Order: sequence, then C-alpha cells, then structure tokens
Amino acid sequence: MKGNPKIIDALNKVLELEIGAILQYLHHHWTGDGMESAAILPLFEKTSMDEMKHAERVAERINFLEGDPSLKPAPAKKGGDLRKMMLDDLEGEYGAIEYYKTVIKLADEAGDSTTRLMMEEIVAQEEEHADLWETILQKTGKKLP
Repeated sequence: MKGNPKIIDALNKVLELEIGAILQYLHHHWTGDGMESAAILPLFEKTSMDEMKHAERVAERINFLEGDPSLKPAPAKKGGDLRKMMLDDLEGEYGAIEYYKTVIKLADEAGDSTTRLMMEEIVAQEEEHADLWETILQKTGKKLP
C-alpha cells in the first residue's frame, strides 16, 4: 500500500528516535554503577527492549506503506552517574512523547487510523517510561530539574 510521504517521513524520525533510545538505554545498562545500580540497571535493559518493540512496529509500518525504514539512530546521551542517566532518559521520553503526539495529529489529519492508533499505543508506553524515571528520582530523594 503506497503511503503518504509525510507519514513515512514522520515515522522514519520516530524510528530514528527509537533506535537512539535503544542504544542509550543499553549503554546505560552496560556502564551504570553505584549503590543503586543493582535495582536500576535491569530497568535500563527492560526499557531498551520496550523501545526495540516500538522500533519493530514502526519499521514494519513504514515498510507496509512502501517506505524505506531508516537505519540512522537519533543522537544518544551517555555517561555520568545513575541520576544523570535517568535524567537523560526522562528528557528523551519527554521529547519522544511530544514528537509522537505531532505524528498522531498528522496521521489523524491524513486519515491514517492505523498509524494513529499505533502511535497512541506507543505514546502510552513512553508515558509509562517517563513515569518510571520520575518515580525513581523522587523516591531516591533526587529532585527533578
């Protein structure tokens, strides 16, 4: 099915954000250390797997729309202590949610209900990720910026 080029371009940006998030979460999983790392590192890994599932869904949708799924990751942040890593991840989730909502609107305006629904589901999961990092940062007594 030949898709709307604007939708395909928007989905490729989503895919790039997801690939960047996968790399960032995995790097944090591999390199995080500190007293709280035993509890936090598995969460980085699990979240990277969630992002992989998002990337797969988006790439399959792009392919279905006869587009070419991007292989380029968005920039990933690395380094720092666990707090910085979680703040970087929270910032990434906020940015993704904001952009994904514009994709939902674009899909709705284009009459592409399948893409709209997929992106709504992904946004809901990204909001869960943001809530996870917010909750951990608050419970550990670390103030959010």
